[in-house]
Amino acid sequence: MADEHSFDLVSKIDMQELSNALDQTRKEVAVRYDFRGVPTEIKQEDNQLVITTADNYKLKAVRDMLETKLLRRGLDLKILGEVKTEPASGGQIRAFIPLVSGISADKAKIVTKLIRDAFSKAKTQIQGETVRVVSKSIDELQAVMRLVQSSPAVDFPVQFENYR
Repeated sequence: MADEHSFDLVSKIDMQELSNALDQTRKEVAVRYDFRGVPTEIKQEDNQLVITTADNYKLKAVRDMLETKLLRRGLDLKILGEVKTEPASGGQIRAFIPLVSGISADKAKIVTKLIRDAFSKAKTQIQGETVRVVSKSIDELQAVMRLVQSSPAVDFPVQFENYR
């Protein structure tokens, strides 16, 4: 049995699942009665989603459909950033939704402080965009996972990798 156990805290987006959720949303928009005759477009650009539709009500409906599809595919809604809207041609509205992934240095410091305050025996180490958590107790590591998932200070999607 190993002396110490560890896991890596990361923030990634499963791009295949995101693509599948976008495809499902496009198909639902195409067959819904309230979207008949309404030009609606959902595109994925570099690190953002662009939704173009008729008005704010249709935009909210598309976003609700997208969120439902993301949840069904096991993606966290925290991957969707703050929506920025602007008028588009033809009296339409365009929304830019940034995709949130990666742990910045500031967010990593917040997470490590949160873990150290709650669990004095757990050691944390920032390694680029990952945070490694090491402890002698497996139970303590599982408690750290629950703390990170439930904390309001962690406002980004998190996954746990390399659990040893």
